[in-house]
Amino acid sequence: MPTRTARTAWNGSLNEGSGQVELSSSKVGTFDVSFPKRAAEEAGGTTSPEELVAAAHSSCYAMQFSALLGEAGGTPESLEVIADVSLGPDPAGGFRLTGIVLKVSGEVSGVDAETFAKVAQAAKETCPVSKALTGVEITLEASLDS
Repeated sequence: MPTRTARTAWNGSLNEGSGQVELSSSKVGTFDVSFPKRAAEEAGGTTSPEELVAAAHSSCYAMQFSALLGEAGGTPESLEVIADVSLGPDPAGGFRLTGIVLKVSGEVSGVDAETFAKVAQAAKETCPVSKALTGVEITLEASLDS
């Protein structure tokens, strides 16, 4: 299996500095990062480690959920996965990820709402990014669209 790479160039101190994170493997873009904007409610045109984790988690989860739905006899027509990743103070000092909320809805034929919910939970537990983030509480909201 491949290894993927991202690179960040940072200049300056934490509060006055800024950087650019480059998605090196895919070459799809370079994005600005800044700690003051990371800690603010409004991102102001910059990304953050939390947003990048959210992107990784939502896309990984969608793939895993799609695979498990197929194994359960379902046919995913469409899935929407949102990952909300929160940053907060760490009681031990500094900051930490304080929680992740995965929200999934979708149109899937061949499964009922109970099976959809059961498979959604299994995908949460077996998605590689979920496994990597075991130190963070991950909650799930799943709804089958009719």
